Amino acid sequence: MATRRDGRGAEAIRPVQVQVGFHTMAEGSVLYRAGGTLVLVTASVDDTVPEFMRGAGRGWVTAEYQMHPRSNPVRRESREGRGKPLSGRSQEIQRLIGRSLRAALDLDRLGERTISIDADVLEADGGTRTASITGGWIALVAALDKLRTRGLLSGPVVRDQVAAVSAGHVGGELLLDLCYSEDSKARVDLSVVGTAPGRIVEVQGTAEGEAVERSEIDAMVELSLRGIAELVKLQSGALEQAGIDVAGLLVPRGGA
Repeated sequence: MATRRDGRGAEAIRPVQVQVGFHTMAEGSVLYRAGGTLVLVTASVDDTVPEFMRGAGRGWVTAEYQMHPRSNPVRRESREGRGKPLSGRSQEIQRLIGRSLRAALDLDRLGERTISIDADVLEADGGTRTASITGGWIALVAALDKLRTRGLLSGPVVRDQVAAVSAGHVGGELLLDLCYSEDSKARVDLSVVGTAPGRIVEVQGTAEGEAVERSEIDAMVELSLRGIAELVKLQSGALEQAGIDVAGLLVPRGGA
């Protein structure tokens, strides 16, 4: 097996650093680092919902995603949304983040309010969408904890713990949690969003050129779920260290 650039084994996730509450203005926030990728995620609460949901008694989670102009070795031309349309890639990623985090909540229990997730990539070295989702869940739970302490939640609202990681077929090997140099030459790059019990929220991936066997995709999904199992432990540990009782926000199995 070839040595990876950062010395990891094929089935190892990148080193993760988490600072909960980094942004003091937002109800929930986290500065999330996975290897060379650094993302600031905030969760902001608004006591309204989109017009199509008004009067339904349900809440909503939405997301925005941006790359900082100097997130790469060379400065990007300009910020998206400032005279420059949001790229198709950014739109696709922020929709993925929103879908993934909505899957984490029982929106009927949230009440008529919206939680907006803002994921700003400060440094990019692959896996920015998966880092945004994994960090986004932490920021979301931190915001929900604020609502709970203010007496604004009637009970638990978190249905699942959600995290995401990539896997790829690189140089004839299956690798977990790809950095950019691996991602850019991968025969297959897969992003998997999953839950703590090992269920799948979403799988995104494509073969670059030659088709791959179903067995290889299955192996990458299985590898990703093992990585997600590690990430959910890191999420829980970071929130516990920040004094946030995750268990108190979790809806009991069976929905009682």
